[in-house]
Amino acid sequence: MAWHKAASTDALQDGSVIGVEINGLDIALYKLDGAFYATGNICTHQHAYMSDGYVDNGCIECPLHQALFDIRTGAVVDGPTKSPLPVYPTMIEGDAILVELPD
Repeated sequence: MAWHKAASTDALQDGSVIGVEINGLDIALYKLDGAFYATGNICTHQHAYMSDGYVDNGCIECPLHQALFDIRTGAVVDGPTKSPLPVYPTMIEGDAILVELPD
């Protein structure tokens, strides 16, 4: 596992999501209640970018078929999939959001 710079902290406002690519992985970054989270950016149901989805009440809704995932855990809350989103640890170093990813 290794830490990678994903974005600057000012790239996200509370309740928002952005997509980034790190070492060939599509990652969705979120800011919720002042904390930063990272999940896979591809829906586990069909190929859709979670960063194009809608953030509400700690969840991200897939823009394609409305699968709903908990941003903090990746767990499926509702929708046509039973597979959770992968989640990745984050930490802040200065003004950088770092994400821990497999080597």
